[in-house]
Amino acid sequence: MKKSDTPQDPSLLDNFTKDVYYVTDDSGKYVTEKSRGWEVKATALNLTWDDVKQRVEKAKEDYFKGKCSPINYFMENKMMDLNIVSSYTGFWKWQVKRHLKLNVFNNLSEKKLLKYAKLFEISVDELKNPKFDAN
Repeated sequence: MKKSDTPQDPSLLDNFTKDVYYVTDDSGKYVTEKSRGWEVKATALNLTWDDVKQRVEKAKEDYFKGKCSPINYFMENKMMDLNIVSSYTGFWKWQVKRHLKLNVFNNLSEKKLLKYAKLFEISVDELKNPKFDAN
């Protein structure tokens, strides 16, 4: 790609980061050039964030319907999966999966709840009584 062809499309990340591309200058040498963004990449990122928001919303709805514990909501909100939660809490994956059930969650010890609360950077009270984001 030539330096003059470096994409400079607006992006949601304009204020946070720039992409660096290796491009050729007028003399044919490779140089680095910063880019504001690329429309295709911005579209892909927007679709991904929309998917994340839908998953968080579904987790919230499932909690209100009594289908799962608040752990599921916080996992989705922090974009974590069973492997990550298991790794950080020290629980086996099957245990985390079990803790996603509301009736099991309601009987967890304070010690276990504290592990989840620390991971999600909230208090045990917030874990037990979630105040959902307005997003």
